[in-house]
Amino acid sequence: MNKQRLLMMIEVAVFAAIGFILDKISFSIWAQGGSISFVMVPIVLMAFRWGIVPGLATGLIIGVLQVLTGALILTPLQGILDYFFAFTIVGIAGIFRPLVIRASKHNKGKMLAWILIGTTLGGILRLLSHTAAGAIFFAQYAGDQNPWIYSVIYNCSYMIPAVILTAIVIYLLFRAAPKLFVQKARG
Repeated sequence: MNKQRLLMMIEVAVFAAIGFILDKISFSIWAQGGSISFVMVPIVLMAFRWGIVPGLATGLIIGVLQVLTGALILTPLQGILDYFFAFTIVGIAGIFRPLVIRASKHNKGKMLAWILIGTTLGGILRLLSHTAAGAIFFAQYAGDQNPWIYSVIYNCSYMIPAVILTAIVIYLLFRAAPKLFVQKARG
């Protein structure tokens, strides 16, 4: 195994652990679940640093850690949507990595724009996963309301602030250390 691949695997593990801890340090606004945290920051950072697969792996490990430490799971499909898929899909932000790298050489403003677009895309996809799980498995909390509308409102109430906070942190990290997003070990 070459040094670069080993470094990437170590970073996936370390950033997943950091993400898991950041999710535990959160602001819960609803008794039924959902919280505002910085859990997506390490996932997005890995996606821009190494690409889609390491970003997805970081999110998947975070989801697995949450399940192993007492996540609320009603059915296997709900567990997959709320934990495994929801956190894994944030790593799709890495789809913009080539654009981030290209822009980093010539246009820092474009680099930042691609970082924010990727962060937002990952957050929206996570929101959609939580929304589907909510509408399908937590419909009883909607009362007489349409469970899909209820789930959209419920999940947006914490996901929109979480995506905004993640985008702000990623922006601040970019401003402080732009090479953090494109630098890879040689070996």
